[in-house]
Amino acid sequence: MPITNPIKKRIGALKSEYDKLRKGKESLLVLLDEAEIPESVYNSNAIENSTLTLKETEKILLEMEVSRDVSVREVYEAKNLSRVINYIRDKSKEKEIDKELILLLHQMLIGGINDEFAGRFRSAGEYVRVGTHVAPAPEKVAAMIEDLLNYYTNNLDKYFLDKIAKFHLDFETIHPFCDGNGRIGRVLLNYQFLRLGLPMIIIRDKEKAQYYKSFGDYRYQENSKTMEKVLALALTESLHKRIAYLKGEEIIKLSEYAKKNEQSVHALLNAARRQNIPAFREKGVWKIGVLFAYNNKQT
Repeated sequence: MPITNPIKKRIGALKSEYDKLRKGKESLLVLLDEAEIPESVYNSNAIENSTLTLKETEKILLEMEVSRDVSVREVYEAKNLSRVINYIRDKSKEKEIDKELILLLHQMLIGGINDEFAGRFRSAGEYVRVGTHVAPAPEKVAAMIEDLLNYYTNNLDKYFLDKIAKFHLDFETIHPFCDGNGRIGRVLLNYQFLRLGLPMIIIRDKEKAQYYKSFGDYRYQENSKTMEKVLALALTESLHKRIAYLKGEEIIKLSEYAKKNEQSVHALLNAARRQNIPAFREKGVWKIGVLFAYNNKQT
């Protein structure tokens, strides 16, 4: 089911405001992207069951000592994913997604962790399972990826979020690699957003139940609506955050805003989760511009 027209209009209005405000302030956007990398790395790895906390991830990326013994693999996973995210910010300006790019990003992600599998699709005898889903046979992977790329680049009349959601669902259903499919899939999401002049998003570990549900809904009911909603909410939040900073607003915690304006924290949090108000998260804490005028209809 495609994204509704009211959501399209809302995202379109936010994109227009973002484009207007960003002129001459690209350096600020770069700083916001860089500040967000530890959070992006932490959440994407946590979805894949990494035990690193956000604070530990930050320390690893800053080459600081972590207070407990962590596996070498988890350290590499954090550093490699950070490198990939940094890479796509510049590379997305140069070319559309293709097979060579996907393989290069996988090499960057898995290199030093499992060099046997890094930078190549699954080959003969390499079968994978995700929950109850058994991915297609390795012999079919290359052709299926080509079909997926052709669908994405040639269906110019489709709404961009519908296309990106379907691409992500199909990519993860194909599961082309022996390892790193989820993290590469989420990197490709952001590559696609950047190509369209949109900011990167974060799919958060705390919300992975809905994220995982979207794959089941697609594989067993041919319903992409759940993923479309996940991406629409994440993109709206990312736009809200950048617009607040581009406006130069004073930004405060949502709990502080509730106290100042004598509003229910619970109601505001519900509105934030639905993105009915321009709230956003930093390190898991909901924040908002201090000048926002709230009314109860927005819950």
